[in-house]
Amino acid sequence: MKRLLLSMTAIALTVMTGAKDPADTLWNVNGTLSVNFSQLALSNWAAGGENSMAGNALAGFSANYDNGKRLIWDNYLRLGYGMIAQGDDPVRKSDDIIDLGSKAGYKINGNWYYSNMINFLSQFAIGYDRPGDEDRSKISNFLAPGYLMLSTGFDWKPKECFSVLLSPVTGKFTFVFDDELNALGAFGVDPGKSIRSELGGLVRARFEKEVMKNIRLTTGLGLFSNYLEDPQNVDVNWDLLATFKVNEYISASIMTNLIYDHDIKFGEDTNEDGTPDKFGPRTQFKELFGIGFTYSF
Repeated sequence: MKRLLLSMTAIALTVMTGAKDPADTLWNVNGTLSVNFSQLALSNWAAGGENSMAGNALAGFSANYDNGKRLIWDNYLRLGYGMIAQGDDPVRKSDDIIDLGSKAGYKINGNWYYSNMINFLSQFAIGYDRPGDEDRSKISNFLAPGYLMLSTGFDWKPKECFSVLLSPVTGKFTFVFDDELNALGAFGVDPGKSIRSELGGLVRARFEKEVMKNIRLTTGLGLFSNYLEDPQNVDVNWDLLATFKVNEYISASIMTNLIYDHDIKFGEDTNEDGTPDKFGPRTQFKELFGIGFTYSF
């Protein structure tokens, strides 16, 4: 899995930095690599606590093309992985994401473009419901889930840093390529199957800009409704990454991700017998803050 992470990062760097030729002013390329580490050691500490070590790596790249006439092409790649060791618990992951998107547009009039978009979202490694317990259960894996969206529609891009895609025709595919998880019918995929297909509408907004000196903000919001099943249930995916540059190589970053998907069910033990007896969707939220080495271009 580490080799896969390194390979994808190397490919992204090669493609995106290769596009940044001084003679090629049609490309606007940005990238950030960040590695953060924290450690806590206690000895005879009266207030209590546990020794811990944690580290995470974040990588974000964008390569946007504009020929100054009618054609635009926006691309981004976001990778994140983190590990934590606390006390005698086994080492476990604290962050894990692969997010890749590409959108091509042809100018119709003014700030409007006819656009097609592809987006892929997954993770690198296995996730557990109780990471520190011996009887922990696997709840996720690479491509379990994996999400692929194919959209066609109209893109409103009033500024280079901001765009809104309105897609009345979007295919959403959910993958669960893990025998244990697809046997359970995880992530809305029917038990025993590996893929779930949906047809619906999508609204997706994206913003990326240096909002203040040494402060860069990247955020995206996606809203999807399945025409064929419960269209009133709108899937929400909102992500945000802010980086605060201290000097050439040191910076802080904060990343958040909010998800609501009606097809992802969480168990609840309402009668306290140790077995979940009620299942339903919940709002998911993740926040990650770090300070450490950062390289930007």
